Amino acid sequence: MQYWKKLTNSEIKEKVNKALAQNVDYHERSILGIPASHLDENVFNMDPAYLNNAPFLKTMVDNPNHIGCHTMGESEPFFAGTQKLEKELIGIVAEDILLCEPEQYDGYVASGGTEANIQAIWIYRNIFKKKFHARYDEICLLCSEDSHYSMPKAGNLLNLDLEYVTVTDDAREITPENVAEAIHSAKRKGKKYFIVVANMMTTMFGSVDCIETYTRALTDAGVEFRIHVDGAYGGFVYPFSTDNEEMTFRNPHVSSVTLDAHKMVQAPFGTGIFIARKGLIDNVFTNEAQYVSGLDATLIGSRSGANAIAVWMILQTYGPHDWFEKIHILNYRTNWLCNQLKELKVDFYRHPSSNIVAIRARHISKELAHKYGLVPDSHNHHPQWYKIVLMEHVHVDHLMPFVEELREKL
Repeated sequence: MQYWKKLTNSEIKEKVNKALAQNVDYHERSILGIPASHLDENVFNMDPAYLNNAPFLKTMVDNPNHIGCHTMGESEPFFAGTQKLEKELIGIVAEDILLCEPEQYDGYVASGGTEANIQAIWIYRNIFKKKFHARYDEICLLCSEDSHYSMPKAGNLLNLDLEYVTVTDDAREITPENVAEAIHSAKRKGKKYFIVVANMMTTMFGSVDCIETYTRALTDAGVEFRIHVDGAYGGFVYPFSTDNEEMTFRNPHVSSVTLDAHKMVQAPFGTGIFIARKGLIDNVFTNEAQYVSGLDATLIGSRSGANAIAVWMILQTYGPHDWFEKIHILNYRTNWLCNQLKELKVDFYRHPSSNIVAIRARHISKELAHKYGLVPDSHNHHPQWYKIVLMEHVHVDHLMPFVEELREKL
């Protein structure tokens, strides 16, 4: 582990306070040129005795702006201290979790997985345009039908057509035949360049795509392609619940990865992470942002440094070994639930490395789904599945009443 170490609360507080001390202090220095300040002290508590023991809240109040991408050289000097901690966080994710070579990546803390996915697709669209002089109508976004809705949103925003790969109903898998069919369908429409989004645990099912299935079919079809991994849900789960490195940067076909820290990491909402191989994010520099030190290559622009500090604090509190243990405890609870469902002869889907269980809707009444907050695959049509997500707060004691009520209704 290059960056990821378990730290004590005192060590975390000391590092955050040191980082904030390197940021601009609006009370101590007359800053006239930037449209920024601390939070409004007429509204928010500025009491040092209160904030000194709450490093995240102190960062929120100090209000650092982490505009730009801090792995690429220059950034706004006013917030250098906390930007350095964000860069350290990106190192933890890129090197220690996703197994990228040291310093061979760029990345930033985004507003969520949707933004991070759009960032990746934006990059590859521009690469195809610059390198191959591709027209937008020659570029295709390729993903499975279980992919997140950020894919059609990206296609809409970036003027790209989307081709879905059908998945098997029971195993939620892409197959070589279905991938080849989707590629041939796109080629018949004039598509020559493919931006592939492979799922590292889908939002509804927790299913995982086989990247090799994509790469073989795309290579056989003789087309140019780039692969982005959507690990918005699975990025902090799958690498710890499997030895399979296909979804990491050890796979030369993987160019970028999305993760969400506001799911399994329990960071504040609005906290995603985007990681790409070094040199790729350069394709979306906004050269017009001349007043921003280091320019800007992110989709969002200005963003809260406090969210980055929150994720850094959480990961440093656990360290790699405690985090591994946490994921395996959640998988133990998931195994318990699956064993109960098998005993009841209830049809369900669960990827063996996932803590999501999707149950066939025919077994679940609307009343039971409402009582226990189960989420359907569709709110607009008759649902086919309901899912249970084994989050930190979902213990076996919470699952037992659900199982007993399900047993009674069956």
